[in-house]
Amino acid sequence: MPTREQLVHYIETSETPVEKRELVRAFGLKGAQRAWLKDMLRDLEEEGLVERGEKRTWQSVGALPEVTVIEVTGRDPDGELLGRPANWQREAEPPHIYIQPERGGHPTLEAGMRVLARLKREADGTYDARTIRVLGGPPKRVLGIIEAGGFLRPTDKRAKGDFVLRKGDLADAQVGEFVLCRIKPSHKRAGGGATEVLVEERLGHVDSPRAVSLIAIHEHDIPTDFPDAAIDQANQAKAITPAGRTDLRDVPLITIDGADAKDFDDAVYAQADTAEDNPGGYRIIVAIADVAHYVRSGSALDKTAYQRGNSVYFPDRVVPMLPEALSNGWCSLRPHEDRGCLAVEMRIDRDGHFKGKHRFMRAIMRSSARLTYEQVQAAKDGQTSELTAPLLEPVIEPLYGAFHALLRNRQQRGTLDLDLPEKQVVVNDQGEVTGIEARERLDAHRLIEEFMIAANVAAAQTLERKQAPCMYRVHTPPDEDKVDALRETLKSYGINLAKDQSARPEAFGRVLEQVKGRAEAPMLNQMVLRCQSQAYYSPDNEGHFGLALDRYAHFTSPIRRYADLLVHRALIDALQLGEDGLRPGESDQFEEIGEHISATERRAQRAEYDAIDRFTAAFLKEQVGAQFQGRVGGVTRFGLFVTLTETGADGLVPINTLPNDFYKHEESRHRLVGERWGRVYRLGDKVRVRLTEADPITGGIVLEMVEVIATASGDKPEDEPVTPGGPGKGQRRHAARTGKTAREADKKKKAATKKAKKAGGPPSSNKASQKKTSPKTAGDRPAAKSGKPKKTGKPARKANAKPKM
Repeated sequence: MPTREQLVHYIETSETPVEKRELVRAFGLKGAQRAWLKDMLRDLEEEGLVERGEKRTWQSVGALPEVTVIEVTGRDPDGELLGRPANWQREAEPPHIYIQPERGGHPTLEAGMRVLARLKREADGTYDARTIRVLGGPPKRVLGIIEAGGFLRPTDKRAKGDFVLRKGDLADAQVGEFVLCRIKPSHKRAGGGATEVLVEERLGHVDSPRAVSLIAIHEHDIPTDFPDAAIDQANQAKAITPAGRTDLRDVPLITIDGADAKDFDDAVYAQADTAEDNPGGYRIIVAIADVAHYVRSGSALDKTAYQRGNSVYFPDRVVPMLPEALSNGWCSLRPHEDRGCLAVEMRIDRDGHFKGKHRFMRAIMRSSARLTYEQVQAAKDGQTSELTAPLLEPVIEPLYGAFHALLRNRQQRGTLDLDLPEKQVVVNDQGEVTGIEARERLDAHRLIEEFMIAANVAAAQTLERKQAPCMYRVHTPPDEDKVDALRETLKSYGINLAKDQSARPEAFGRVLEQVKGRAEAPMLNQMVLRCQSQAYYSPDNEGHFGLALDRYAHFTSPIRRYADLLVHRALIDALQLGEDGLRPGESDQFEEIGEHISATERRAQRAEYDAIDRFTAAFLKEQVGAQFQGRVGGVTRFGLFVTLTETGADGLVPINTLPNDFYKHEESRHRLVGERWGRVYRLGDKVRVRLTEADPITGGIVLEMVEVIATASGDKPEDEPVTPGGPGKGQRRHAARTGKTAREADKKKKAATKKAKKAGGPPSSNKASQKKTSPKTAGDRPAAKSGKPKKTGKPARKANAKPKM
């Protein structure tokens, strides 16, 4: 067994953050010794000797992540380029970072530039940095709304300080306009410390419905304009000819998408397999638009697609990865039009397992129909239309047959299937929000999902069999500490998550099956979600935990994901399907490409979620003062996050607006407990709240607690057991329930007794004689006279983004 000193020394001298399994191997630990190591690392962390790094690693205190953003600060006397962490917030001086010279053909780095770099820690505590990509100079722009008095109100809730505009810097912009401003160098308003800015771009009035998604686009630096060279290439694209391609035009492939979809990049077909060795099996074809034919590696189109990484979807618009001439044109599988595709033919048995090798082909196809999920589901349920009736028996029925086979495979694997309704913001043609509703999930949705998963697995298997480079979609098992915390929470609901089974997705599936139909099911689904790691792209295969797959890649959406385009090129090379595959040396860059497109995916997710928050706040803005039912979905030291039942909106109840006590945050039990009277607010409580603020600019929603309707366990608040040290029986409990403290009640009782003695009569009943008085808040501060709580600033966002698989 290693000593504490040996553990700390190993971690401190490692060039990169250390995973626990590396320590296990290094010190030859087995069995129960692993549990000892886990406890020892926690002890070392509490003593401040080591700290947690990224992706379940451990590092020395103050160590930098292996990949981080650094700012170039200049050169030392020997001419070496120096840098510092871009977001260093500690009091101590940051470690020295020596930046390696750029390779030939890359621009020279200069002071003030920001780069994403891979760091290697040296024995003396310094770091060597190698640039992954240049991010540009330090942030010099701010997005905001012009307010009276020349002030700029930033749209970013995290923006610090005040921003002001001089009259000459307005560029004719008026109060209420949404503007992009440039920060003026080193200009501060005398005495106020405000930062001066000047208007760089006017983006419309804040009351414009379409301003909401514009805020998210600019705030997250999502590119919207294509370079002229890329536009020219897209406009010069022509139809693909059948020469040299497999002809699938007689195969009744169909596209199935949402009703509002503009591009159709995948088509499906299934038929019963007539081979004697596969009774009850199916032959499946998934055809994907041949984007690689139009977007050649190293071209202007390729460079802009790489920069964007993916398309970004908002309720009122799409920011595409590729120009419209391709995304809605030649790469869209329109009905009854010839289109080039990269297709895969797969054979599955009656239980959805693959039979034999997959067949990938460059083909020409002609979609038989463009159908929506609702149309396909209605046809399957017996409600055919003029469009779907002739397709039901030859096309739709076999698709469902293959789907049920694939579904049996999924159930046998034991995948992680979260029951989390997706919120859909409905907007009209003017961009105005007309409603917020749960997106309906039909079997038709699941059908397409299973077909796409099968094609993605086939692509990964084929590239692996050919020993070709692959951009895998990786989803690692959840962090052990997060699982331990979830396990403790589940215990309070009478649910057991076996320790030796928690590294398998089916263990979480059994938990979710147990809570199905229970009042706390939505909350527990969210907790299981938050426990999971985030999927990412990598050339190194580590499997996909959520889907219970040994290997997985993204193949089915090259029109909107750069990762899929790389997989198409790799297949073209590996199977000798053309000359438009990977360029020489491109696979050597897969690691840094994977890091980049994982980052652009997370950027898109943040922008999409922020936009939905703002659209939701805009929808609720006219309902300030109204009461809503909801559930406590998050408990933090600064308040409660409540998810409203009707809209799915998430709002904050600030802790200093909760009634009549000073509340302590019990993190492990996910609750706030009043120190004086023991009033408890728990994760999962069903509550009634009042909307006090809805800000479309920041997306912030502030709520006020009205009452707890039922606790997380389903009990009424009055039936809760008395908390030790909290409210007692009788008058003290009644006082706590009615918002009066025991001190006030005792004081009134004594006053009534004294008054009765003076009058020579018996003391009057408390219930009859007590007048209602304003309750006191924590610290005996008088509560606000009105029902509206004091504003506490902009609330933090609830971290409930669903990780994409």
